[in-house]
Amino acid sequence: MATGEKAPGAFKTIGELSAQLGIAQHILRYWETKFPQLKPLQRAGNRRYYRPDDVQLAVRIHRLLNEEGYTVRGVQKLLRQRDGADAPDGDARPLPRPDSAPSAAPVDVAPAAAGIPVDRLVRLRDRLAAALED
Repeated sequence: MATGEKAPGAFKTIGELSAQLGIAQHILRYWETKFPQLKPLQRAGNRRYYRPDDVQLAVRIHRLLNEEGYTVRGVQKLLRQRDGADAPDGDARPLPRPDSAPSAAPVDVAPAAAGIPVDRLVRLRDRLAAALED
């Protein structure tokens, strides 16, 4: 363990967790409102301290939202599952392959599960954001 580095089981501040995930602190606060399972300890001055289980949950939420392309609603459904598996249920099930019969896509399906390349969606999002800035 390097100097200044915390032990693996140590609590993390919101700044440390946001740096680890590469997201802004306000996003973690937002997640706390949307995912009741994410409940860091709050001490004097509302300072947040994330336990190892909170960190694992935040990492999972981040992966599902930002890498697998789920919506907040889709992640909420996954987290409500009793077994905690990453397999979606109900409306969040993967879409059929493009070569099968067409059907309406649920909103909270991961784009990767729908056969849509995530990198293509990211490029499109960036182009739309740039167009809005102009």
